[in-house]
Parts: sequence; C-alpha cells; structure tokens
Amino acid sequence: MRLLPITVPASLLDVHNLDPEAGGWGLRVDHAVATASDTYVLTGLRRYRAHAAGSADPAEQDFGYQLITRYGSDGKPTATAVFGQAVPGGSPSAIPERDGTTLAVLPDGAVAVSSRPGSTHLLSPDLDEVLASWPMSWGWKKEQDAGDDPFAASIAVTPAGRLLCMTSEYGLSNRAGAHPNIVALSEPGTAPGPGHKPVLRAIATLDARTDGQSDADSYAHVRYGDEPVGRGNRPSPSLTEALSELTGTSGSLHGYLDSTMTRPAALGDDLFVVPVFGKTYRSTNLGQEFSFALVDDRGVLQGRLGGLHLREDSPFTGFDFTVVADPYRARAFHLNRYGLYAWSADGTLRARMPTAEKPFKPLVHFALLECTPAGELLLAHRKQHLLLRVPVPQDLDDLAVAVEAALKGYGRERTALKKQYAPVTWLWSDSAATVNPL
Repeated sequence: MRLLPITVPASLLDVHNLDPEAGGWGLRVDHAVATASDTYVLTGLRRYRAHAAGSADPAEQDFGYQLITRYGSDGKPTATAVFGQAVPGGSPSAIPERDGTTLAVLPDGAVAVSSRPGSTHLLSPDLDEVLASWPMSWGWKKEQDAGDDPFAASIAVTPAGRLLCMTSEYGLSNRAGAHPNIVALSEPGTAPGPGHKPVLRAIATLDARTDGQSDADSYAHVRYGDEPVGRGNRPSPSLTEALSELTGTSGSLHGYLDSTMTRPAALGDDLFVVPVFGKTYRSTNLGQEFSFALVDDRGVLQGRLGGLHLREDSPFTGFDFTVVADPYRARAFHLNRYGLYAWSADGTLRARMPTAEKPFKPLVHFALLECTPAGELLLAHRKQHLLLRVPVPQDLDDLAVAVEAALKGYGRERTALKKQYAPVTWLWSDSAATVNPL
C-alpha cells in the first residue's frame, strides 16, 4: 500500500490568509486517476463566511476553486492546476466550477476534465495549458448559446483507447434541464484534441420518454445509426425498461421509472458497468431499487453485478453509487457505508468486506475513487484528506486480506507524512509543486 497527501498550494492559502483552525472552509476530494507513472487528484477548496460578503481583500473574500494535482512516481506533488474562479490578480478562469466533475487520462496523455451536464476540457499532461474546450451551459431548457459545444459529462478509457462516455439530453419526460441519459462509445484511435471532436456511437439510453424533444435537442457528435440521437432515434429498449423487466418491477413505486445513472465504468473494450438507481424520496430510500447494469458494446443488457441486498447493501445510505472497474483484469469494485465489494466480469460477487466487522470499520471514512492500470484501488479519506492506494491481488478471494493489511498500515504511513508536512486540521499545505492558474 501507499499513502499520498492530498495537498493544497501554500501560495493559495497565503493569498487568502486561510487559517485552517478557523471555520468556514472545506476541502472535498472528487476524483483521481493514474497512469503507469503519475497520479492526478481532483479536489474542491471553498471558503464561506457571512461577514466576507462584498470584501475586496482576498484575505477576507469567500472563494471556490477546483484543483488538479499531479503526483510523480515518488508520491510527491509536481504541479497543481487551479480553476473555477480567477486567482487574485489573475485572468478569469478558462474552466468554470462544476459539480460532478471527473478526470480521464487519454491515450495521448492529455487530461480530460468532464462535468455535468456535458462539458469537457482537455489539459496538457503537465497541467499548464488548456488544449481544447467543449462547454455545455446549465439551463432549464437547451441554451441557444453560440459558445455551447458539448462533448461528454464523463469519460472512461478502455484498453484499446475507446472512450466510454456519458452524455446528457434535454426534453426527457416531464423533467426540466439536461440529464445524463446516453451511454456512448468512440472508435479506437479517435481521441479528442484541438480542433477535433470524435463521433460517439450511442449504445444505451436510460429514459426513452422523449415526447418533449425537438430537433434542437440533439447533438451532431452523439449518433445512433446515421443520425444524431434524438426523439425516437436511440437504442432500444431503454435501460429503464430492460431493468424493470429483469427485476420484475414494472409499474412499481420502487422501480426504475424516473431513475438516474452515474458514470459508467469499463470492464474491458466491449463490456461496461452502468450504475442505475431508482427515484429518490424525501423519506427513507432504503430498499429502493438499484442496479449496476452490465452492458456490452452492442448495447445489450447482459445482467448486473450480483449478490447485493436491496437493504443490507444499499448504496442509498450515503448515496455512494460509484462503481470503478479494472478493464485490464475484468473486475469491478464498489464501496458504500455497508462494505467494499468486488466482482468478476460475469457479475459474480467474489469478495465482500462488511464495515460492521472490526478490520473493515475504517472503510466508512473512505470514498472509492478509481482503479489504476496497475490494478490498485484509489481510496480517499474524507476527513484526513489522504489518498490510499491498495494493491488488488490476482485472486479476488485474497482481497480481504490485502485490504485489512492496507488499513493496518494506514496509521503508520500517516504518521510519517505528518512529520513531513505538519498539517493543521488535516489541511496538507505544499510549496514544492508548480501552480498553474488556468
């Protein structure tokens, strides 16, 4: 196992005079990805204090940044990109702050930053340049903004270099705004770049109720057959229909009508996991339907990741619906408040580590972010802002032993990092990495 500090540039803390022991600030960890040599971590740093409204002094102002920090093979931060708002005295940010932002490292090394409803920005591997941007505005209905040119709300990369994308649509059922609704694939060798946005071939649609759509609600780069996806031109049956039939919940209040999907994960070049969860209610959602659907590259539902109980393993507690996958070894992983789970590509549950058991209780403090090309799990401690890399054994039957060993070693590695960085209230300040305001 390895432990990395999730750092924040000291220069940014200094210009805002951020006191870690004072209230009103927060650091969240959104996502992380890795290559054979580098790790990229996406975070959000905010401060809000009621008395700061209208202040012109950066030391008093509220702020909201997103940060991407690159770590070398030795675990030390080498560069940090800052965006979401202008740094004091700088130019406006080239990338707006967005929720639901994730990263992907493309085959050419560029870093893709994608966010809902469909914006994608490409950064240089050194995080010092925005190479290309395809923005998508928020709005209750489709924005007729000349600057809008969306690509994808999320991207995952398969071993052959295909891009597994989630894209959004307007005009779905009676819902306002754009919502993630399409799972689409690029062809090998067609990665996006400056002046080039590849065509995405739709393989699955979540909700096919599109009576409210018009011709203006389609996008030329997301296609089904020879035409852009829109209205009735889309994969069929929808995931909502297929999962309702598979689970026998058609017409049920706790079925898949008005369901939501989150970022798809690649189990290989031709098999993917699409997390889908049923409508949420103000009262408890424990026992509500959810599925980690297995979909192939033809859009056929091949089943789902099995072995989960609707209540005892429910991701609705804590709303942890993330599934990560290792496409090089064809296995998938999920962590929620009840446990860490691992599956083989056929959907068989191979390992379960319940957080009710003493060795795995610390897992409730972690978020599962990604699986590395080397087969490691990337987990972030929500409060202590540390990134834990857990090696996954070849035999998933041995995963519980590996996770227990990593959790036992966590304290020792954390102590060593505290001696090096001297964090205050778990804010890890760093002065060594190059800071690049975008």
